[in-house]
Amino acid sequence: MRASPPVGPLVARPTQVLPASPTDPDLTTAHGWAADLGALVGRIGRHFARAEPRRWSLTYLQGLLSPVERKNGWQLAEAAGATTPYGVQHLLGRAVWDADAVRDEGRAYVVEHLGARDAVLVVDETGFLKKGDRSVGVQRQYSGTAGRIENCQLGVFLAYATPAGHAFLDRELYLPKQWTDDPPRCRAAGVPTTVAFRTKPELARAVLERALDAGVPAGWVTGDEVYGGDRRLRVWLETRDQPHVLAVKRTEPLWAATAQGPAQVAAAELATALPADAWIRLSAGNGAKGPRRYDWARVPIRPLSDPARGYWLLGRRSLADPTDLAYYVCYGPADATLADLVRVAGMRWAIEEGLEALKGEVGLDHYEVRHWAGWYRHITLCLLAHAFLAATRVRANALGPAGPPDGSPPSRGSLAAFRARRGLGSG
Repeated sequence: MRASPPVGPLVARPTQVLPASPTDPDLTTAHGWAADLGALVGRIGRHFARAEPRRWSLTYLQGLLSPVERKNGWQLAEAAGATTPYGVQHLLGRAVWDADAVRDEGRAYVVEHLGARDAVLVVDETGFLKKGDRSVGVQRQYSGTAGRIENCQLGVFLAYATPAGHAFLDRELYLPKQWTDDPPRCRAAGVPTTVAFRTKPELARAVLERALDAGVPAGWVTGDEVYGGDRRLRVWLETRDQPHVLAVKRTEPLWAATAQGPAQVAAAELATALPADAWIRLSAGNGAKGPRRYDWARVPIRPLSDPARGYWLLGRRSLADPTDLAYYVCYGPADATLADLVRVAGMRWAIEEGLEALKGEVGLDHYEVRHWAGWYRHITLCLLAHAFLAATRVRANALGPAGPPDGSPPSRGSLAAFRARRGLGSG
């Protein structure tokens, strides 16, 4: 018999959402945030066939947003007051609900709170270290998270970055060929028979296509070399007239004007030929240690291209080590400035920071599920929890500072302390 979550209607209690003390002067704000979370769960509720998993979705989100150290089935059930993890396991496994429809609701929610015409869609992948060989998609492969080859799963994610903040819109699990070539293994892990092998750039195209087809406002797309090095992805973006700044390897061949006429030239060779005064020092945005300053330069490519559109190779040079260069292929309006391209390139760090927040704040990598549906369900709810935090930051920052008026540090466990940890105030 499954344990039901100890909640009645879809109303979140403040203490379940945020750790606030009874004497905290901002307890009213906590009640507001709890109501906002309840409204968000009410919004996705129609995608659940029955009331019990719908209630557990609220409990699960509350657990993901709580300070529980390990956000796995047992820990989340215990935090909810349940005596067994069966309710959580049922939610992620056998319960009838549509994770893709919930993903779409989350995407619309993000656009409502963060939407901007100059927003940047950012694609990247992250690894989930695993033991054994039964978790869907697991194999020994390179994980950027670990910085080496590990036994892991890989997920491709789409982030939405704006000046107001960033959140995630979509996710896809990378299924290696050794999995798609083994139908019995896929069946055991619950992989639908319609799923075929797709490269990471093909998965990136899928998440981008869903966002763009849904009318998500976005001025640019960016991603690292895994995606920029795929010419088919770049051409597809061009056919949609979607501006982009995509990293490429130094050896990437690019069409450029030469003394002998148009020819393919390696990215590094084009950048090396630039005069010294072509490099301009600009910040690509703020990092943990202040502005990310580099020397930047661009050179036109594609000499026979559409005059209404600009095609450039963008170069980034380290101030500490001038031999350390990075390269980007760029497509966009002909009047796009160097500063425009630098801003977009800098937004790629947003997804790295966001993935760290997803793992650190809402337990993206704390799951213990092994099957296809369970992975997508847990990841989707994590993205929704992170989107809730992003939307709450936007609203809280619009209201102004949230600390004590005398400037003293907020007491541990207070709502103000929580706001400080989550970045929910402007100071």
